[in-house]
Amino acid sequence: MKIDIRKATESDFAQIYKLIKEFAIFIKTPEKVTITLPQMIQDKDYFQCLVAVDNGIIIGFATYFMSYYSWTGKSLYLDDLYVIEEYRGQQTGTKLMDAVFEIAKKENCKKVRWQVSNWNKKAIEFYKKRGANIDEVEINCDLVF
Repeated sequence: MKIDIRKATESDFAQIYKLIKEFAIFIKTPEKVTITLPQMIQDKDYFQCLVAVDNGIIIGFATYFMSYYSWTGKSLYLDDLYVIEEYRGQQTGTKLMDAVFEIAKKENCKKVRWQVSNWNKKAIEFYKKRGANIDEVEINCDLVF
């Protein structure tokens, strides 16, 4: 098995969309997925995504965007990271994260930020092993239009 990490293309969107919905079920919030495949295609210039591919099948993805924090400056926000269950524990998530971190370094970002559900202990341990500081104080706020 050789996992390749690459930037997503529009031809990947249908597979990624399926995984986005799968990920939402995994994190117990399927009702929050309101995006549609046509919307993804329409917004393709804003959709930054890496995919993990095994034999032509997308087995994981990482979505991200550039951001700016007033306290630290230019940053990369890792929006979602998901690997299908059969490929967990095989370095796929690590490869995706490493690729995201390389993009952040190449873009001269000062930090990478992401969030994790507090019940997802495996992910929290994975991120701690990667050197992440887990902030247990901040609470997310969303205003959805």
